[in-house]
Amino acid sequence: MTAQTASVRLDLRQDVALLTAALIDINSVSANEKELADAVEHALRKIPQLTVVRDGDSIIARTALGRPERVILAGHLDTVPLPTTEGALGTVPSFWPSGAPGEGLLYGRGTTDMKGGVAVQLALAATMFDGGAEPGKDVTFVFYDHEEVEAVKSGLGRLVRNHGGLLDGDFAILLEPTHGTVEGGCNGTMRFEATTIGEAAHSARAWMGSNAIHAAAPILARLAAYEPATINVDGLDYRESLNAVKINGGTAGNVIPDRCVVEINYRFAPDKTPDQAEAHVRELLDGFDVVKTDSAAGARPGLNHPAAASFVAAVGAEPKPKYGWTDVARFSELGIPAVNFGPGDPLLAHKDNEHVDADAVRECLRALRTWLAN
Repeated sequence: MTAQTASVRLDLRQDVALLTAALIDINSVSANEKELADAVEHALRKIPQLTVVRDGDSIIARTALGRPERVILAGHLDTVPLPTTEGALGTVPSFWPSGAPGEGLLYGRGTTDMKGGVAVQLALAATMFDGGAEPGKDVTFVFYDHEEVEAVKSGLGRLVRNHGGLLDGDFAILLEPTHGTVEGGCNGTMRFEATTIGEAAHSARAWMGSNAIHAAAPILARLAAYEPATINVDGLDYRESLNAVKINGGTAGNVIPDRCVVEINYRFAPDKTPDQAEAHVRELLDGFDVVKTDSAAGARPGLNHPAAASFVAAVGAEPKPKYGWTDVARFSELGIPAVNFGPGDPLLAHKDNEHVDADAVRECLRALRTWLAN
């Protein structure tokens, strides 16, 4: 594919924390990734040791050193929408409360999820051949669009379909925020809509109708009483959750509602297949009209793979489970062991005050650079 002309030029050799800020300053809310993808592609094509392929707003850049082992470093370019809270610090452009760029905390949409991780990828790509040295492993860098939306739009999923051979590898690291420790595998996620039907009537004569919102009360009661499990999978404890996340019903303030929809999200441990997870929810909500609207399988930790074990040893911290769904699941489906490892506190992802410590981004870069060199 012909290289894009980037309106924004990225300096991949600047301090990685400043590079993170530069990425944040490019608005890339899902479906608006083109400007950032153009800038990333333009910068990567300047690195002679990389072969670069672009598909839509996703990019693959690969070394070809003939190493016996290939590692994939992956990250998504998109962010969730910008903060709506008045006065929120998590804004575009980036913001340094210290007043000194590169020092202390960096605020902005995507600092943790996950432009800090993407900055680390780009800095590694630009510097891993410095001084005539070569990494001890072949590396595939993957940057993709549409991660923060429904799975059917995933840029990584599109890359798998269109360029699956370029995603072959022995081990994958997804640079999602993990507070600088390794998080193995991930929970699966599934969404449902449970619908109740009533009969509309004037609210002054409510007895002439049937209230669909009231009929949804048993659904909410079952979900409120549900006790989610904690399940050990290959040595890591995965906490599940099952919750109503949205409810919609009614047409006007003087009309008895004739329809109500409860949206439900189930986060299930990677010991379950999606079919088993779906059966579990249907059993709990037996008697109601339940439709599955979205599903993504989880991933087992895979920490017993030699490459994963060596990486965990290099990082040095005790590995943890990943409770949220991430694209390690897609690599797992391809038969590639994968872990999450990136800068920033995952609890800050999507929050209006999203931020990352500049030194955390630098430490992530240092750890990966040291491991790749060996």
